[in-house]
Amino acid sequence: MRRSKTISLAEAIKDYLKEMNMEGKLNEVGLINSWEEIVGKAISSRTSNIYIKDKVLYVHLNSSVVRNELLMLRQELMEKLNQKAGTEVIRDIVLK
Repeated sequence: MRRSKTISLAEAIKDYLKEMNMEGKLNEVGLINSWEEIVGKAISSRTSNIYIKDKVLYVHLNSSVVRNELLMLRQELMEKLNQKAGTEVIRDIVLK
């Protein structure tokens, strides 16, 4: 007996993640893991902690110079991060 509608394994996993409300959290984890790729090794090495809470990205930095630089580029950085995720994962960035 053959089913009339078959779906790929990727589609089945995507549907399962959406049904279990885990899609958003996986996007957040992927975004945090790609931090070094987006901002570069120099800035990433001066980052002590990074996390997302309520669509706000919190970044703790060891360097005030890097913090000021990222403050000026905050909007562009947010757009790059959301573009990397493929959806709006963050709405604001807090630099500490």
